[in-house]
Amino acid sequence: MASDKPVTLAAIAGAHGVTGDVRLKLFGEGVESLQRFRAFNDSALTLTKLRDDGKGGAIARFAEVTDRNGAEALRGTTLTVPRSALPPLEEGEYYHADLLGLPAVSTEDEDLGEVIAIDNFGAGDVLEIKRPTGKRFMVPMRIEAVPEWDDARIVITASFAEPD
Repeated sequence: MASDKPVTLAAIAGAHGVTGDVRLKLFGEGVESLQRFRAFNDSALTLTKLRDDGKGGAIARFAEVTDRNGAEALRGTTLTVPRSALPPLEEGEYYHADLLGLPAVSTEDEDLGEVIAIDNFGAGDVLEIKRPTGKRFMVPMRIEAVPEWDDARIVITASFAEPD
């Protein structure tokens, strides 16, 4: 994927304690997905400490934050890294950030719209497509429904595309 847009890995949910630690809501595969990075938001935040909170989130400390007030001021801040900093993907893998915004076409070359969201309700990723008319439909991210994708478009099997 050619783009080097920022990719959001977590968001600061609030302060934790009085020394500047923050609680993180994670968007990746646990604390491990953050541990390989030290600088976030174009190096505005430098991670100095990170641990699992035991509840699906994490507790972090940044060099730039030294007290609870500073930590509270960051509430709602997303933590981003450049797309190029993420590990390379294996065949068939994808980052959500690479699919969002892609034009969607059917296997019969019909313009279906754009990928506007990716959800996972427990059985795998589901793409939400917004048609040019504004109508939305969902497609499972499985080979029979999405036989191919690249950095220019996503192809959806025609039988999975709901009528407009």
